[in-house]
Amino acid sequence: MVSMGDATGMPNTMTTDTSNDTNDLQVDVIHSGDCIEVMRGLPAGSVDLIFADPPYNLQLKGELLRPDNSKVDAVDDHWDRFASFAAYDEFSRAWLAAARRLLKPDGAIWVIGSYHNIYRLGACLQDAGFWILNDVVWRKSNPMPNFRGKRLTNAHETLIWAAKSDQSKYTFNYEAMKALNEGVQMRSDWVIPLCTGAERLKTASGEKAHPTQKPEALLHRVLVAATKPGDVVLDPFFGTGTTGAVARRLGRRFIGIEREAEYRAAAEARLAKVRPLEAECAAVTQPRRAEPRVAFGQLVERGLLAAGEVLHSLNGRHAAKIRADGTLIATDARGSIHQVGAALEGAPSCNGWTYWHFRREGVSVPIDVLRQQIRAEMGN
Repeated sequence: MVSMGDATGMPNTMTTDTSNDTNDLQVDVIHSGDCIEVMRGLPAGSVDLIFADPPYNLQLKGELLRPDNSKVDAVDDHWDRFASFAAYDEFSRAWLAAARRLLKPDGAIWVIGSYHNIYRLGACLQDAGFWILNDVVWRKSNPMPNFRGKRLTNAHETLIWAAKSDQSKYTFNYEAMKALNEGVQMRSDWVIPLCTGAERLKTASGEKAHPTQKPEALLHRVLVAATKPGDVVLDPFFGTGTTGAVARRLGRRFIGIEREAEYRAAAEARLAKVRPLEAECAAVTQPRRAEPRVAFGQLVERGLLAAGEVLHSLNGRHAAKIRADGTLIATDARGSIHQVGAALEGAPSCNGWTYWHFRREGVSVPIDVLRQQIRAEMGN
């Protein structure tokens, strides 16, 4: 059973304490506490996707200053400090094991990190049984300069996308990602600016509410790529709620875990302002092969097209009559809508659904319109 907000249909966001005896999965909720303990108390196999932005373990030594001697607001918080690499690896293995237990068999995880930790995380992912699908380079179009001038400007972070196992039938909305990229196959290098301006959350004193707040554009791309509307997305390092904000807007459900009270408060205030998209706008483009198969003969059986009716080619040069069994007959060819179209055009193949048109009230209409009509009925 999944609890999904109030009776009005508008998701609530609430903070709860960890409960180890819960049988139901609450969604659109921010859990207070240690992420490992909280995850161990959630139902196994209940989450579709995990997005994790764990501590970087930056190993910063001393203050970082700009050329004008002003201090850089770097990541030096207590939650990013570990005694050793061994301690960080132990922590990583523990939270990844807890996270993997929560994933459904066909679930997946995205983990983001810098050069300080991503290689260690990659090894931990593989050791835990995850199956790595891609690594994605997030190239920052506006990176922070290297003020000391002793290294290259650190202008990217790396995301690892992994399925729960090599047998998982994970979600990948290929057509949606292609549409997002103006019809070109999406690559694994993403140019997205850092979180700045009005999107950057600030405290009452004007300081950053969180030092590593991720841009919503990054999460938008991840969730469009790897989830479906209604999916449950877990973020075990919720921070100020970027994952939850984007998930809610896109019609996905979220579970956040955050132990720092000030981050939870910022996330709750942020989420209260987010309204979900309408269902038709939250849906993403699906490949044609995912749609129900409709044979041309069904159009004839249903009376949407009549046996003996004449179809015309898209270019208007050719015509063929419909036979009772759903095949076509033309002067020099007979067979399926695809075979006859290919024969008449002298082509190796032909998509008959877009090639053939019928006429209604003087208007030429592609037969694919009738196929989509039947598919819509199947969906309903």
